[in-house]
Amino acid sequence: MRQEYEKYTAEDMEVWNLLFERQQQQLPKQADEAFLEGVRIIGFKKDHIPNFEEMNVVLEKETGWGLEVVKGLIPNKEFFELLKAKRFPASTWFRKLSELEYLEEPDMFHDVYGHVPLLTNKNFAGFLQGLSEIALKHIEDEWIIELISRLYWYTVEFGLINKPEGLRIYGAGILSSSGESTYSLESDIPIRTHFDVQEIMSTPYIKDRFQEKYWVIDSYKELFDSLEQVEDVVNRVLTKDLIIES
Repeated sequence: MRQEYEKYTAEDMEVWNLLFERQQQQLPKQADEAFLEGVRIIGFKKDHIPNFEEMNVVLEKETGWGLEVVKGLIPNKEFFELLKAKRFPASTWFRKLSELEYLEEPDMFHDVYGHVPLLTNKNFAGFLQGLSEIALKHIEDEWIIELISRLYWYTVEFGLINKPEGLRIYGAGILSSSGESTYSLESDIPIRTHFDVQEIMSTPYIKDRFQEKYWVIDSYKELFDSLEQVEDVVNRVLTKDLIIES
């Protein structure tokens, strides 16, 4: 598949412009600097829908990664195989103007604006690749894939990071949502706790509302180094040394 760039409409351009401008105004005080630096490296602009070929040139130079066009959500095996090959699956369609606040299925704004900037970070990208390698070893075991998907959800999609200036966002699901960007950092409702692989893998994810709990890393190196813990938890579940309830 390819990005049919010439087919983007005036509404698509308006959606990108509105969402990009809103997040760019809001995120400098909320997002982690590694994400903001990634936005600068990729060269996103409010009046230019990102071009996958252009982004792939930059990503290849930075970390050896690239984008792979997909229609939407894809099967687990295909998803993890792409990540193992350093190819991030991304949609090319945009939400409608009437759907700016929430989508059940990720569109291009989420996939590209939310995910691509941190693909320029070597430790973060290494975590993605390593997690996919673990998943592919157990791809036929639906329960193990569920547990790994929870870890992906609460880090790659909804993770927070500790910085000297305070808590910052790195999860794409938060970064692409104006409402959850503020909620995750400022609301008294959710719990925020330090990153814990076993605890995260024991927690079902939430898709239809803001998260109830956020796990906080101290660095992307910590995230990368946690891959050994992931393997340990998976092995303990497989040997029934650890029971995780559904």
